[in-house]
Amino acid sequence: MKVFVLNCGSSSVKYKLYDMSPGSSPAVLASGKVERVGTDTAIITHRQAGEERQVTRPVLHHYEAIAMCLAMLAGDGAAGKAAAVDAVGHRVVHGGELFREAVVVTPEVKEALRQLNDLAPLHNPHNLAGIEAVEALLPNVPQVAVFDTALHARMPPHAYLYGIPYELYERHRIRRYGFHGISHKYVARRVAEKLGRPVETLRIISCHLGNGASVAAIQAGVSIDTSMGFTPLEGLMMGTRSGDIDPGALIYLMAHEDLSLPDLNALLNRQSGLKGISGLSGDMRDIEAAMDAGDARARLAFDMYEYRVRKYIGAYAAAMNGVDAIAFTAGIGEHSPRLRQQICANLTYLGVRLDEARNASATGEAEISAPGSTVRVFVIPTDEELVIAQDTVALLNR
Repeated sequence: MKVFVLNCGSSSVKYKLYDMSPGSSPAVLASGKVERVGTDTAIITHRQAGEERQVTRPVLHHYEAIAMCLAMLAGDGAAGKAAAVDAVGHRVVHGGELFREAVVVTPEVKEALRQLNDLAPLHNPHNLAGIEAVEALLPNVPQVAVFDTALHARMPPHAYLYGIPYELYERHRIRRYGFHGISHKYVARRVAEKLGRPVETLRIISCHLGNGASVAAIQAGVSIDTSMGFTPLEGLMMGTRSGDIDPGALIYLMAHEDLSLPDLNALLNRQSGLKGISGLSGDMRDIEAAMDAGDARARLAFDMYEYRVRKYIGAYAAAMNGVDAIAFTAGIGEHSPRLRQQICANLTYLGVRLDEARNASATGEAEISAPGSTVRVFVIPTDEELVIAQDTVALLNR
């Protein structure tokens, strides 16, 4: 089975074509992305059969972007053979309380997704646009929606509810949903495989640290708590997002800075986090370079970021009454040995012992804990597209 995996953002389309033939390991046949969708200068990058092709041209909407991707797959020779698509798997950011696992796309599912647009207005409408584009371009090919919130759907009420009147939850479904679930699911699976144990026997803390960042407590293969909440703004301080903040401070700021709701939204999502504290950048690479040059605010931003990750790890160890493994993934988690070292240096009370040489040289998948460490520590590059392909095949083969 060849599975075309799509991740449609507001101005981008990312894709991979997998060969998911039974009895063999999944193989990536092609991949690529379309950036700046909606402009006259969209950049299309396509990789297939060991070659990369890049063009710049107008791409005005997601339908056109996906049509171009499929056209590139359907090239001559070997590329043409790779282009036959048996199923399409979509990353959908928000499943609300309606979707607790992957589903085959039907008219009823599409209508339900539209009802969830208010919960994720920056993501879900574009995910749905991708589904409808494929429906028009490949009308006889089954589609599957895989949700970023699904892994967290079994959190207990005491973890997902906020301390506001219960009637507001009943009316508006205001609760913690969590995100990055596809990534956390992949990481938990890989950690279990590395340990040679069923994931159902493990307590894993997964740290997805990128421009967006979250921590998840995964017990027996289920996320029992996670740092992101009703939106991806809650939790850790991130590249440009504030993370946790006293709601009273927001009321105060709106009154004293004369901020509108759009102003406040921009402040919290695009002007805060590493960027807001350092005054330089939301990119951890820039922060670390500025630290090395003696920039005090860059050091402060780094220390705040590290402290909050470590604090959530401690909280989730308490939530699970211990932890068997900690895993770091995504851009910062995979590529900042300094951050991993500082986090782990302050987790010795849990039995964490870091091997500094392993940590410094880690590339790809690697264990970075020292022999005898009570808690095993890993770097696991995430692969959300593979999870989507696997979930698509599993659902269609039921």
